[in-house]
Amino acid sequence: MSGGSGEPPAEAPPATEGGVRIVVEYCKPCGFESAYLELANAVKEEYPDVEIDSRLGGTGAFEIEINGQLVFSKLENGGFPYEKDLIEAIRKAINGEPLEKITKSRPPCVIL
Repeated sequence: MSGGSGEPPAEAPPATEGGVRIVVEYCKPCGFESAYLELANAVKEEYPDVEIDSRLGGTGAFEIEINGQLVFSKLENGGFPYEKDLIEAIRKAINGEPLEKITKSRPPCVIL
């Protein structure tokens, strides 16, 4: 129980997920909202305290920022990020490590 000292509970890890903010900018008319929701669910499952928000972007956009730094751009890569790559970038952000741009992407879904 907290004694009101403002300190986190003893079992809290030294780096907190709460200090990480992710913004995903995506093109809603392009049908990318489902990709955002899938990614947001995967992030929340792995890191429940990470703040993840979305904003509408231009045609073809699916851009991901962590703490204001662009880490993925569909406009540059032509596809969507692999969840494991984003999870790894979030882990680095939580640990205070430098972030690298995610350059691997999976192709957008094609409806046959």
